[in-house]
Amino acid sequence: MVLTAAGCGGDAAPAPAPAPADPSKISGEITWWDTTRPDSEGPTFQALIKQFRTAYPNIKVKYVNVPSDQAQNQFQTAAQAGAGAPDVIRSEVAWTSQFASLGYLQPLDGTRAVDNESDFLPGPLSSTKYNGKGYAVPQVTDTLALIYNKRLLKEAGHDTPPTTVAELKQTALDVKSKTGAAGLALNVDSYFLLPFMYGEGGDLLDVQNKKIVVNSPQNVQAMRTVADLISSGAAPKPATTESYANAMTALKEGKAAMIYNGPWALSEIYQGKEFTDKANLGIAPVPAGSAKAAAPTGGWNLAIYAGSKNLPASYEFVRFMTTVESQAKIAKELGLLPTRTSAYDNADVKSNADVAVFKPIMDTAVPRPWIPEGGQLFQPLLEGYQALVGGTSTPEEMLKKVDEQYRGIMKDWS
Repeated sequence: MVLTAAGCGGDAAPAPAPAPADPSKISGEITWWDTTRPDSEGPTFQALIKQFRTAYPNIKVKYVNVPSDQAQNQFQTAAQAGAGAPDVIRSEVAWTSQFASLGYLQPLDGTRAVDNESDFLPGPLSSTKYNGKGYAVPQVTDTLALIYNKRLLKEAGHDTPPTTVAELKQTALDVKSKTGAAGLALNVDSYFLLPFMYGEGGDLLDVQNKKIVVNSPQNVQAMRTVADLISSGAAPKPATTESYANAMTALKEGKAAMIYNGPWALSEIYQGKEFTDKANLGIAPVPAGSAKAAAPTGGWNLAIYAGSKNLPASYEFVRFMTTVESQAKIAKELGLLPTRTSAYDNADVKSNADVAVFKPIMDTAVPRPWIPEGGQLFQPLLEGYQALVGGTSTPEEMLKKVDEQYRGIMKDWS
């Protein structure tokens, strides 16, 4: 996925023009590509746009919801063509450095898009940097946790969630035998494999030494663990596609007791019949493997297309959407984690119990490699996971193939 920057200024984006004396007088139209779920999260973000329009009555925002699994390729295609790209994109943290390396993003250092940079949490802020420059502003951050149905666990004889993978397996088997529900619903997605890898002390890359370490004994053990959860019946064999939706539906309907998921899923989960009483939902750190309990750092940034025809309006939009007040609204209504340190002192943020539970989990999350190739690492891993679940690959064969594909991406790595 190596593209040539075209039609957007390449590496030499124009210097930002000074903001007018009264930013509220800025006019024009911008397009924003939002990647949130339109039914459960979209309304909150559209409400923020209305607030923005009140503060900036002369700026029109064209809202476009783009599925998160399609936005990366769609933006690259449009930016490469030099036509059809949005002014502002909600970029997954792993995409930002890749887009910046291709010249598709407007540098934001010194612009009004970035307000009080020192207030942002170091982890999310680091994902916005490329070659020492800032190309985005952190909007929300996240990680994975074990999300579970307290009623089903209690009926299976467990008053507390599992803290190790061995306990996870036994708890899941107890749920299956005593309640008839599935114990653990797996999501066949690369991001959701990482807790198992980290738990055994594995990783994808050793960035400091520029080494590919995906095919390691630790990761082989992690894949054996996942395969064992399925073969033992602790987790039903998942479909290789649509597994995220299937796992969420199973949890919401009481057909599965546990899943791995993040704070972005909570607003949808609470729409399920099992959680009309929110107190029935439990949130705990992911269970530990033989080495530790750890989950990846995720989240979303707001970035501006280098070819935007209305940079002043785009700066103001990104600035507004990343204020403490905007992040507090998102946290209060959706349970998404703020990226600003000061936001955690906001009353609306404090009032959300889910944010309070996720914050200490977030503090121990493992940073992912913020490198241009970072966004390309998940597809080979996904294909390997699908082969493992489908029974066409052993853990050893899976990781050997992923390693080979990584070496095609990271050509100068050992």
